[in-house]
Amino acid sequence: MATITIISPDGRLERELGGHNTLGRHPSNTHQVLDKIVSKEHCHIDLVEGRYILRDYGSLNGTFVNGERVSEVALNPGDEIKMGSTRIIFDADAAATRQQQVAAAPAGGGLPPGFRPGMMNSKVTIAPGVVESHIRTKLAPLLEQNFMPAHMVQDPAALQRDYEKLRASYELSQAIGGELDVDRLLAKILDAAFSLLSADRGVILLYDEEKELKPRCVRTRNPKADGEEVMLSTTIIEEVLRDKAAVLSSDASVDSRFQGAHSIIMQGIRSSMAVPLLHGGEVFGIMLLDSQIAANAFTEKDLQLFQNVANQAAIAIQNSLFAQKLEQEAITRERFQRLLSPAIAEQVVNGNVEVKKGGELRDTTVLFSDIRGFTSMSENMRPQEVVDMLNDYFELMVEIIFDNEGTLDKFVGDEIMALFGAPVAHDDDPLRAVRTGLTMLQVLETGFNAPRRVQGLPELQIGIGINSGECLAGYLGSSKALEYTVIGDTVNTGARLCSLAEAGQCLISEATYQAVKDHFDVVELPMQQVKGKRLALKVYNVVGFR
Repeated sequence: MATITIISPDGRLERELGGHNTLGRHPSNTHQVLDKIVSKEHCHIDLVEGRYILRDYGSLNGTFVNGERVSEVALNPGDEIKMGSTRIIFDADAAATRQQQVAAAPAGGGLPPGFRPGMMNSKVTIAPGVVESHIRTKLAPLLEQNFMPAHMVQDPAALQRDYEKLRASYELSQAIGGELDVDRLLAKILDAAFSLLSADRGVILLYDEEKELKPRCVRTRNPKADGEEVMLSTTIIEEVLRDKAAVLSSDASVDSRFQGAHSIIMQGIRSSMAVPLLHGGEVFGIMLLDSQIAANAFTEKDLQLFQNVANQAAIAIQNSLFAQKLEQEAITRERFQRLLSPAIAEQVVNGNVEVKKGGELRDTTVLFSDIRGFTSMSENMRPQEVVDMLNDYFELMVEIIFDNEGTLDKFVGDEIMALFGAPVAHDDDPLRAVRTGLTMLQVLETGFNAPRRVQGLPELQIGIGINSGECLAGYLGSSKALEYTVIGDTVNTGARLCSLAEAGQCLISEATYQAVKDHFDVVELPMQQVKGKRLALKVYNVVGFR
């Protein structure tokens, strides 16, 4: 089944395609794209005579495929669709693609046009004692890459080696182009290595975030071998890591029934080459090729050529990893900018402010605001009118929260929850919270209701509740869905105050009042009994700035 991968600031989402697919902002679409710039029904992707055809549905901002605006186009595997600020990667059915593209490999190292080696379905095992290795050749840790001036070249063999370096560099650069997707780049690198060398299988190992060497890409020349287990020798890997050297060896996989007598029964004798991927003189990965034809299938010349491929591949991989890091930082920045003011979001992304997973106790002021009579009002409005009205309202209110360097915790229907003191604390967080509440009431009247009144549109009235105290703040949720929030009695009391507030009121607790009493005019209200609290609460209505 063909798939699309939707990449947005919220992350990546892979979806299967049916025969008829609609994409757009409205939830009635087959695949909803939550992007303000995307039209309600933006485009279609339909299966027509075995191919997927994309048709733009008259969208205002257009649909782009591989950087070009299109109205109708047939999609190919790997095509990038751009809608607004959202990227979508199209991937055709892998089995069907392989049937169309696989052809028999020639006897030499070259690949016929359209050849597509097996993909990463094979299992890679690095097992000490299972593969015996006899190291035949080892190159110097850093193969000399400089080219001598023509008048200084006396040895024809040196000239031939230089030509092989140039040929490998040219063919690899043609193959990988400007590819920045790490997984696609690794696959292209191994494909290029297959075209230069008579190898049967290839593996690229990279260090992960836990500093463990893990297989990132596996390719096989024969698609029928796809899925087979690939056994790697720890002898070779340790040699490459220790000496940062390219290694040529003859390996033998040992039958597990004869682990105590390795020299008696052996199977799968093969030739292997392993080369380090270096950046700044440090190994960040290893490339391996093997041939199951014979123990001496590769020569030292092949090893030198493979080392040249690895040197250039290392640069491309590092560029790709760096681009991936920048993209992830951009996604992280945009995600935090939805919760934090831009200045604070930049500090979080740069590591100046730590947002801890789990939880930590913080003194926090929480603000809740809620629209009064929203349910009855929305019953008399069309759904799209309700959504548009809420978006306009939220836009104004969130801007006020960010102006006071607060954190947007969440929207719950028509309710807003904001934090002051988490994840970034200020000496005057209660003051900032109450100032935010009063400003929200003022802007609601002058910036929201006044224009709607002129147009004869429904107006909104809100009530606000604010409380201060200690909360547990951090990333909470499941392993698949985490969000930064706060929990505790302080939060519950703030929500109760909001439910008590009448339209136009900004109610604060005793704790908040003590922190801000010199800055605002307040009216003390009768003691209030709220759900979940044994004792009645002292409540104050903030009526203006002092």
